[in-house]
Amino acid sequence: MKPTVHRQRFPLLQAAGILMLWCTVVLADGILIPQSEPGVYDNAEPFAIKYHRVQVEIDRQAAITSIDQVFINENDRDLEGIYIFPIPENVSISDFSMWMNDKQIHAELLDAGSARQIYEDIVRRRRDPALLEYAGRDLFRARVYPIPKHSEVRIEIQYQELLKYDGGLIGYRYPLNTEKFSSRDLQEVTVSVNIKSDTPIKSLYCPSHETDIRIEKTAATCGFEEKNVKPDRDFLLYYSVSEEDVGLSLITYKPDEEDGYFILLLAPGEFQNKEKALQKDVIFVVDTSGSMRGEKIEQTRAALEFCLKKLQTNDRFNIITFATGITKFSETPLNADSDNISKALRFVSKIQARGGTAIDEALQAALNIPDSGHARMIIFMTDGEPTVGETDISKILAHTIDRNSSRLRIFPFGVGYDVNTHLLDQLSIDNRGVVEYIKPEENIETKVAMFFNKFSYPVLSDISLDFGRIHVADTYPSSLPDIFHGSQLVLLGRYESDGAVAIQLSGRSGDRTESFTYEGRFTNQDDGNDFIPRLWASRKIAYLLSEIRLHGENRELVDEVIQLSKEHGIITPYTSYLIVEEGPQEYAEMMLDESDAAPSSIRTYSGAMKSSKGEAAFDASREIAAEKQSSVLSRPKAEKVKYVGGKTFYRTDHGWRDADVRDADMRHGAGVIEIPFLSGRYFDLLNKYPETGKYLSLGVNTTFSYNNNVYHITT
Repeated sequence: MKPTVHRQRFPLLQAAGILMLWCTVVLADGILIPQSEPGVYDNAEPFAIKYHRVQVEIDRQAAITSIDQVFINENDRDLEGIYIFPIPENVSISDFSMWMNDKQIHAELLDAGSARQIYEDIVRRRRDPALLEYAGRDLFRARVYPIPKHSEVRIEIQYQELLKYDGGLIGYRYPLNTEKFSSRDLQEVTVSVNIKSDTPIKSLYCPSHETDIRIEKTAATCGFEEKNVKPDRDFLLYYSVSEEDVGLSLITYKPDEEDGYFILLLAPGEFQNKEKALQKDVIFVVDTSGSMRGEKIEQTRAALEFCLKKLQTNDRFNIITFATGITKFSETPLNADSDNISKALRFVSKIQARGGTAIDEALQAALNIPDSGHARMIIFMTDGEPTVGETDISKILAHTIDRNSSRLRIFPFGVGYDVNTHLLDQLSIDNRGVVEYIKPEENIETKVAMFFNKFSYPVLSDISLDFGRIHVADTYPSSLPDIFHGSQLVLLGRYESDGAVAIQLSGRSGDRTESFTYEGRFTNQDDGNDFIPRLWASRKIAYLLSEIRLHGENRELVDEVIQLSKEHGIITPYTSYLIVEEGPQEYAEMMLDESDAAPSSIRTYSGAMKSSKGEAAFDASREIAAEKQSSVLSRPKAEKVKYVGGKTFYRTDHGWRDADVRDADMRHGAGVIEIPFLSGRYFDLLNKYPETGKYLSLGVNTTFSYNNNVYHITT
């Protein structure tokens, strides 16, 4: 019997109080608002922002944020500008620099009460409510005059804050949504973060943006750069620190009268000692049929050479090529010593492309190896579909399941548009792998190398999680992957009950079973992490679309996609029609019946979902595979959708409408409170409930639910 190794308990993020600075909307980005002359606001064109550069230095928990912005007066006249900087809680401004005509501009600090009057005055005069979301904040203000026509103003500001440490997790937020005040897209937006820690950094997670991340034990860097964009979301960053082998952190969000949502981050950190790498078995199964001739076979040889050279000396490997028949490098997996690697490289150099495609025979040969107790994987590369031997896709899949009793993971690579995407998608699902699709113009070696770098150093295989008395459901990925050094598992799910819990992680490490116990808490209140529901919904929709694609459309699955899409504002080809139509049930029936009334884009997508071959099928599978792994919020795919304060708003013919507001509420006017724009009642609502400012900022004809009431802002 294999021994079980128990590790001591160590604290996990206490979700009930996660990062107090996030419990309210954080704002720290400067805005320059035009005035035609002192004290008189008008409708001059807002200042454009040329660039917005942010440099963040985090040393343990102390964060210094430096902002560099250039504003442009694109009007044909000189203007006065009021620079305002809404100040977050627990932040101190340490430096401010603005010069005009060789004169330094001075600024003043206003408390929240005085700041509210400034915000309201600007809103009344310009009849633009966008500033209302900042109500309740202190204000840093500077008068800038004159700003010559067609000239630039550069402003630099720096502030400091102490980030909250909670159970090993530290979070940072930088507000970029204020750039909606720019008159046009920004030429450049960059955010760069450097982190130093006394404790090893295990994970670095940015749910808001695609970022470049590098971790080196107790230091890390993270950043992104975009051109010609108007940012629509804040920059969010989480990182965890731990002395343990595997770090685990929990982030939760609990809406009122709903089950909660959670993200679990599981990461062993970067690998520091390759000599101690756990053993793995890697079987390369490579298509060498005639269709692989030319550049494809050359790139495949290069990819194999790269992977072979990356193997550790305690790994085992084999190579199986297939065309009309199969060819094995060895009858059994061999140790990856220098002699065997040299022989394998010579074998690879002689690979030629000719013949048919015996996929079934190749997979059965690869699976016919005894359980070694190591982490094991098959890397399967093909550019076509089966033409030799068994060609029935369902039988090939059944054979693979029957033979894979030792639960090898299969990672398929589909090269080009002629692959059978249904086969590769289902292979990855049935055998706990991940599928990768490579376009004809993409380099095979590059794609395979990126994969192999990510999965080179296993930590735990066949992992499981036990949440104790907390019932969790709808978790994605539904089948947990192995854990590798340098990678990170982002698990999303729902939970019913709340409270403290001991989460147990178990997995196989070589010939042993190891277990780790973490203490955490599932909260029963809104902790401000309102991005989690939409991220969870994106993952679930991807899994539903995968089911539809592989097993056919049915009313239940399509209805669920539509319901999730409408609730969370995630636009897919199945649901884009909902932007202009109210009836999801009628839409679902139209989709299933494929009537001529359906928009052509939807019928095209439906066809692609059913097809197993061709460019449209390839693109559908590739997009779904990417969404199933994504842990970053996607941008709205339509201008008629906005995410504000944890709510989804749709643009209708009558203005912005909260997705939580039912059709019946609007038809019958039941419980709808109408409030005239910029009236006394309008500002009374804002002063009584400052958190409604973010909804009021959407303007006239906005309808939203708040505190069991439905409000409609009239003209």
